[in-house]
Amino acid sequence: MFLVAGMALIITSCSKQQPQQTAPISVVAETVSNDAADLSTHYVGIVEEKTSTPVSFVGSGTLQKVYVEEGQAVRKGQLLAEMDATQTRNMLAAAQAQYDQATDALTRLRQVHDAGSLPEMKWVEVQSQVAQAKSQLDIARKSLEDCRIYAPVNGVVGSLNFHAGSVVLTSEPVMSLLDISTVKVRVSIPEREISSIAPSTRSTVNVEATGRSYEGGRIEKGVSADAMSRTYDIRIHVGNADRKLLPGMVADVVLAPDGNRSDASAPLTLPVRCIQQRSGGQRFVWVADGGKAKACNVTTAQTVGNRIVIADGLKGGEQVIVEGWQKVGEGTAVKVSLSGK
Repeated sequence: MFLVAGMALIITSCSKQQPQQTAPISVVAETVSNDAADLSTHYVGIVEEKTSTPVSFVGSGTLQKVYVEEGQAVRKGQLLAEMDATQTRNMLAAAQAQYDQATDALTRLRQVHDAGSLPEMKWVEVQSQVAQAKSQLDIARKSLEDCRIYAPVNGVVGSLNFHAGSVVLTSEPVMSLLDISTVKVRVSIPEREISSIAPSTRSTVNVEATGRSYEGGRIEKGVSADAMSRTYDIRIHVGNADRKLLPGMVADVVLAPDGNRSDASAPLTLPVRCIQQRSGGQRFVWVADGGKAKACNVTTAQTVGNRIVIADGLKGGEQVIVEGWQKVGEGTAVKVSLSGK
């Protein structure tokens, strides 16, 4: 009995002395490298026309006929629409009759004037009546011409605001002509990121509606922020020779603020979410080193999208834990899966 009890005591003692084995914690790590593509940021963009030209009648009246449709390509000088010109033609006929009467009187009185039998004041009055009649005739002719509108530029009919039978007021736009030989893609940029974008920043515009990607050109930067969202609008010029890009299409825009640098000179970057901060303000990341977690102090620079530039503390090649870092501490055994970014 004592022998059995003694053996039990020995087994219990050995089991207490044997350390408990802990399974490694699964984490996801990213290998730090100089990759300019890491600084690329995706934004949502909207395609806009290069210019929009409103087209309207000089006068008011009833729209009689429209010769074009929305989306139709037109050439400069092409007839677009006309108003009911019945009243204008009547005015022109009256002005023509008045002018003919005045010129006839001038012709008949010229002989009297040349003979010295017509007072000079009367002769001046007759000449003045002819000039006034000519002016009224020119105005009537111009009014008749203004009953038609022609395309002032080459373009595409963007919108038709009126149709036949509508009453159109003076200078009220009947339609708009859009220049889409090149287009602009408007993107709203958060104020913390706008300083990293230059007119020459490289961009790629992916448009699902056309199934194509386009290389962006020069960038126009807005100078006033939206009061609510605190974003600035930029507009990227994109070639559109085949007229496939249309205003209103949605685009996935990829901007590479540091894209002009080679990968060798590109800074080290990490996801913002993996940067930690001690109570004293020192920032650090968790590095997987030899199967264990180790804290590594870092100095950070600017943020680009969801990534942050590492100015000091890492040399490249380290495996920084980007997922699962909440579960580790100094020396914690980890099982690493590499991130595909």
